[in-house]
Formats: sequence, structure tokens, C-alpha cells
Amino acid sequence: MAQVLIIEDDPAIRGALIRGLGERGHAVDSAPTAMAGLEGAVGNRPDVVVLDLGLPDLDGTAMLKMLRGVSRVPVIVATARDDEAEIVAVLDAGADDYLVKPFGAAQLDARIRAVLRRAVEAEPDPAVVVGDLRIDTRGRQVTLAGAAVELTPREFDLLHYLASREGQVVSKRELVTEVWQQPYGGADKTVDVHLSWLRRKLGETAQNARYLHSVRGVGVRLSAPTGG
Repeated sequence: MAQVLIIEDDPAIRGALIRGLGERGHAVDSAPTAMAGLEGAVGNRPDVVVLDLGLPDLDGTAMLKMLRGVSRVPVIVATARDDEAEIVAVLDAGADDYLVKPFGAAQLDARIRAVLRRAVEAEPDPAVVVGDLRIDTRGRQVTLAGAAVELTPREFDLLHYLASREGQVVSKRELVTEVWQQPYGGADKTVDVHLSWLRRKLGETAQNARYLHSVRGVGVRLSAPTGG
């Protein structure tokens, strides 16, 4: 049902939650420390995080604030602490729900399903569509006329940036700054090479452009093909 990351230092509790959620169809990863959990949350992109506050290396509330700086993944705080002021502070820090120990896997499963429903309802349409080109921003998948297009992460980011600005001419300097995160520009050749790779995967060339149109001396424009 969902990819769940459990960040819990108690091996008995961690094991029980892994078994209980696994029996309910979830795929579960776990981490015993805040920093390992943060690395897993950012690197593996789970659907939901279950976070204990009493971690050995860093307080869970501090870890939650760090996670919220880089990710919007739903977080359910699961802890023995039941102080109302602390509950409010954790929710204000970005938690989506709060469970006080002890609790069973069935209750946690229900909370997971609830936060995931809310997350889906709150998200805008995750796809950018231009002509027959569909870019799924949530799944980071691209299809062209229904057929999958395999892209590298950088190619995906480049295509998504251009598609999000359909019809606009985007300069290479802007692409280097926004897609490559190099604020001082340069590296136009890198952009040219990636555009060439993208065109090949979209079944076009610079001379016979369908989606990616170069504007000499200005930049590149992504737009839907016109006519046959």
C-alpha cells in the first residue's frame, strides 16, 4: 500500500511495527537514529515517515525541522511523550499526525492511510502535459503518446523545467542557474548536450524539432507540435 520509513531506536518496537505494517501490505524501511532516518527520508523518498522523538543522536523535533527543510513527506510522530504543549510544538514544526505510545499496528495503519489521503487531496495535479508529452512530477516519469521515455534525473529536471514554461523562450543561462543550480551561469555546452539527448529520446532533431525549438541567440522553447 505505501512505502513507510520508521525512525525508532527501540529494536523491539521497531521490529513489532515492521511486522505489523508488513502484514497489512506496506513496504517498510527503518532507521535507529535521527541522522540515518534523515538520510533515508531524503534518499529513498518514502510515502510516509513514522518518527520517534526520543532518538539517541538528535531530538526528533529537531530532526523533523531539518526534514521539513528538504521534504514535504507526511510525518506521523510516534512517542511516549504526551505533554499537550509538546504535541502542539511538534505539529507546529510540521508533523502531520501524532500517536502516543503504546499503540497497535492497526491504529498506526489507519493513521498512515488518513495522512496519505490528505496528502493526495492537497496536492495539485502532479502531471505536466504538453501535446502528447506527459511529465509525472510525483513519479518522475515521462510518456510520449503513451510510451515510456527513459530519462536521467538531469534530463527529467530539464524537460520538466521547460514544460512548466510551455511556449516561453528560456535562456541557457536560466537553465544553468535553475536546473544545474549554478548561479553564475556558464556551461552552455552542457545544456546543448542535454538538449541533444532529450531530442533524441523524444524522436526529433534540432533541424526537425517537434517539442524543443532552439531560438538562435536567445535560448530554447518547449511547445506542442502544430499540424501533422
